[in-house]
Amino acid sequence: MAEFELKSSQFRREREASWNELERLVERVETRGPRQIDPDDLARLPTLYRGAVSSLSVARAISLDKALLEYLENLVGRAYLTVYGTKRSPGEAVLEFLGLRFPATVRRYWVYLAVSVGIMGLGVLCGFLLTQSDENWYYGIVPNEMAQGRNPSSTTEALREELYFDPVGQGQTRAHAMLNVFASFLFTHNAKIGILCFALGFAAGVPTVFLLFTNGLMLGAMAALYASRGLGPEFWAWVLPHGVTELLAVCLCGMAGLVIGMALVFPGDRSRLDHLADRGREMAIVVIGAVMMFFAAALIEGFFRQLVHDEAIRWAVASGTALAWLAYFAGMGRRRERSRTR
Repeated sequence: MAEFELKSSQFRREREASWNELERLVERVETRGPRQIDPDDLARLPTLYRGAVSSLSVARAISLDKALLEYLENLVGRAYLTVYGTKRSPGEAVLEFLGLRFPATVRRYWVYLAVSVGIMGLGVLCGFLLTQSDENWYYGIVPNEMAQGRNPSSTTEALREELYFDPVGQGQTRAHAMLNVFASFLFTHNAKIGILCFALGFAAGVPTVFLLFTNGLMLGAMAALYASRGLGPEFWAWVLPHGVTELLAVCLCGMAGLVIGMALVFPGDRSRLDHLADRGREMAIVVIGAVMMFFAAALIEGFFRQLVHDEAIRWAVASGTALAWLAYFAGMGRRRERSRTR
């Protein structure tokens, strides 16, 4: 027994200095991050780590005391994460997500996005044509909470007033309040529809198709109401500066729901559960990105539309936003994506 204790003490004494140095470096990296550590110290980390791994291997082979084994196992585990683990700040993780993972995933499934946009576009067209042919369709398509008093019985002046309110003028306070209520409802409604489009993809994607179509149907009916009073361009100029982002986010959630639905119906050679798990992880990236887009749309809706009344500027912002999203999803991260696949 005395010989065993001597062997353990000698083993620790010969190597303890390097273990302590490794432990200090690991603690500094864990608390400060690798960028705050001297390059020479970082360069020593792999050498010290390999030394600790070797010590652990020897300690196990000669059955040294349990406390020493537990200490070395813990130290080697922490050092492994420090040397080989990915240490990123929250900001770097966000940049990685927005600069590569989100746009790359959307590109990978762009056909489903095109289908999602097509379904909503078909809904807009049907809602517009139905309401244009018979205004009574409007009451069956647009719920009262979305209409906020806008219906075929409204006067043209009342409809125009809510597109071009003056937030400073005293005579426009009611229109201003109603417009804010409608804008808040529209954002909440679209965000809810988007999340449901994804969640209900597990029902083979059928509810996703229905939600996308009915969301477009309501928008088309509302557009037809304004167009019937000669306010069509003004209505779209009011909707699209934030609507490009918001409706695209809805379609992205719809895309995610369709992908999940297809994975459920057509699992291929793999098990249905494994296929759903893989597609679910990928589509979670899309939905998180879409939620960020909903917040971006809310900022545009809350500030720009309240302050800018010029129709030309509204159209310019809507067009610029559409082009910006097209460029983002078509090109962002392509170079890094190609370098990773080589």
